[in-house]
This record gives sequence, structure tokens and C-alpha cells, in this order.
Amino acid sequence: MEQPKQLQRFNPINAAVILLLSLALTACGGGGGGSTVSNSTGSGGSSGSGGTSGSGSGGSTGSGGSTTGGSSPVLPTSITLTQVAGGFNHPVAITNAGDGSGRLFVVEQGGTIKFIRNGAVSATPFLNISSLVTPTGGEQGLLGLAFPPGFPTRNSFYVDYTNRTGIGNTVVARFALSSNPDSADPATRSELLTITQPFPNHNGGQLAFGPDNLLYIGSGDGGSSGDPFGNGQNRTVLLGKLLRIDVLSGAVPYAIPTGNPFANEIWTYGLRNPWRFSFDRTTGDLYLADVGENKVEEIDFQPAGSGAGANYGWNVMEGSSCFANPSCSSAGFTLPVAEYQHGNGDCAVTGGYVYRGSVTALQGTYLYGDFCSGRIWALQRTGTTWQGALLTDTTLSISTFGEDESGELYLADYVGGGLYHISTP
Repeated sequence: MEQPKQLQRFNPINAAVILLLSLALTACGGGGGGSTVSNSTGSGGSSGSGGTSGSGSGGSTGSGGSTTGGSSPVLPTSITLTQVAGGFNHPVAITNAGDGSGRLFVVEQGGTIKFIRNGAVSATPFLNISSLVTPTGGEQGLLGLAFPPGFPTRNSFYVDYTNRTGIGNTVVARFALSSNPDSADPATRSELLTITQPFPNHNGGQLAFGPDNLLYIGSGDGGSSGDPFGNGQNRTVLLGKLLRIDVLSGAVPYAIPTGNPFANEIWTYGLRNPWRFSFDRTTGDLYLADVGENKVEEIDFQPAGSGAGANYGWNVMEGSSCFANPSCSSAGFTLPVAEYQHGNGDCAVTGGYVYRGSVTALQGTYLYGDFCSGRIWALQRTGTTWQGALLTDTTLSISTFGEDESGELYLADYVGGGLYHISTP
């Protein structure tokens, strides 16, 4: 699918693979200049861009949230990537089932879910719904997977995909296991939520259960360029939002949780295309990466137990900067805790996780990357202060990060199909 503005932003990448790179995380429009980490406040006004270039390291500051306590962490300076599996076809999500099986599940955009166990990729897909998902690729397809707490006692799981209706509408559906725990039963599909999409891009697609056992859903603004319908700021539509629903209460198809700020599915709003969010398994804090339009990629943050009704600013703001109106006001918006500018190949953020595995040097560090440049950054919070650093510059098209049962982190290469374990030298 031809997306001219996106292609402008991929100039540093070999043209032979450009047509493969229009994932949901890809932004529209051109941009230039160096990659930076900005100094920003957590909400209200903003400061100018600063910090480090794409070839160095630097800090970001922010406000708000609870202090996790303890001594100030030491920011890591480098990481290593070790390939643990390969051969995946456009991997877009990595997760675990939390069931003690040691399986690491990999979502392929075309509609299949595979898993790795003891270093081997399953010969038969865990789930294959390729006949249901939008076949055109681009930013559409099977985009998200989440297992509920208590799986497999709760004998079901949840996926997010675009279907074959209209331009490709978003569906959140539940599936159950077959008699074989390594295989889901496609016939058990139950559609819980459908969102009509006006354009084929900006579908979001991330699913995750929060510490409150509620299902969070990342929803893009509906696509095109500049959010032409103003969906991000419209609290009566589900596009451009982080949604929160209760799928475990027994209500059909789900319940609206007490505490949702607008008495509907919306938890927070003002998002363009949230491409990967995660909860810190230790603190419950929420980290969310939102893909920018012309200039800025951002990381947003919600301390555990807070964030209801937060407005992240799109399409008034792009990161901590005004988007369409240069004299806009940032009053009332929750601004990013970290951001970087387009340039040097950077153009589309991929959100990651806070590391909680066995490597001491990475403990408490949030890792995230850029799909276009392959760069990976670290971000740490001490009280109300944030600091960041560039860790490595890869040749990978980083489409997703993922976490296994023990807190080890992985990332996927969308073009090469490899899965890599993250550690330190």
C-alpha cells in the first residue's frame, strides 16, 4: 500500500524494503534534524528540546507520580542483543502467558500466533486467524495479544486485529484453548468490541492487563494525517485513546469499570497512535509510547493508581510542542516524560518495558526504540526526575518489545523476522 508521506521519512533505509515498513507505528509526514531527548514537565507547560543527540546520551526530566524509594539508579551505558529465534513473518508483538510454561508468544501481523519453548519455535501455530484479518498488511492485521491473570484456569485469551469489513475495522475478541494447551480453538471466537476505522492507518492494537486485572486497549486516532476528524480530543469516540474494560466480571460482552472518568470505555485520551504500552510488573506504573506526526516521538507515563482522564494533547500538541497552531496552550495536557526529534533516521517510536529480569545493571530501566533507525534508549525515574541515554544503534526494524515470565526482555525485527534477547556486555 502506497503511503507517500511515510516513504519520505524512510529515506535513510534501503528502498527495497520500504514497502514492508508501514506498520501501525509508522508516522506520516517528513521531518529532519537530529534525534534528541527533551526536557519536559509531566503536565502543563513545556520546555524546549534538549539533552542528547542520536549518537550520545542525555537526560530528561519530568514531574508527577509516586517515588519508588531506594537509592538513585545508575543508568546503563550499553546492552547486547542475542538472537534466540528467527523465521517470523512480520512479528508485531511478544508476550508470555504467565502460566509457568516458559512459552514466549510471538504475534505475526498476517494473523498467526506462534510460541517459543526451550529455544524452539512451535511447528504449528498456537492460533491462525489469517482468514479473518485484513489481508493488505500495511498498518493493519493481527496486532495484539493478552493473556488474563490466572491463565490457563481462565481458559481464554484476547487479541486485537483489523477485520475484512469496510476499510478494516478494529476487533477485540476472545478465544479459548482447545483440548491441547498448545493450541487455541478458532471456533470459540467471541467479538467483544468493534471500532469502525475511517482510514487504514493508526490502528494501535496493543492489549495488556493492568495490575487492576482490567484489560487496557491502545486505539489510534483513525488515521490519515493530522487527525482530520479530531478524534484524539473527542471523548465520545474510542479512537485516539487508551481504553479500559472489565472482561473478567462475567458481564457480556464486558463491563465499564468503576473509575473510568467518562463513564464509558475511555481511560485516557489525546493519543495519535499508541504503539506499545506496558505496566512495570514491580510498581504498576504505566509507560506508553505514542508515535508522532512530523517532528516528535514521545513516551508518556502514569504512576500506579493514577491517570484517569489524562489528556496527552494530540492533535493540539505533538509531544511537548504545538502541532497545528504555533500559539497553542499546553494547559490541561499531560506532557511526555521523554521525547526525541525526527532526524538521523529516527521517525517512529516503539514502546518497551521496565526491565525486571536477572541483570542488575538494567534493573528498573525502561527500554524503548525507534522502528526506523533501530536505536534503543534507556529511561529511568528517580522521584520526579527522569534521565535517559542512548544504549545502542542497530540495523533492526524494531517493531515490538516483549517480556517473559521471569522479567527478561526481548525485541523483534519486523523485516528480518528475528527475536533477540536483551542483556548487557
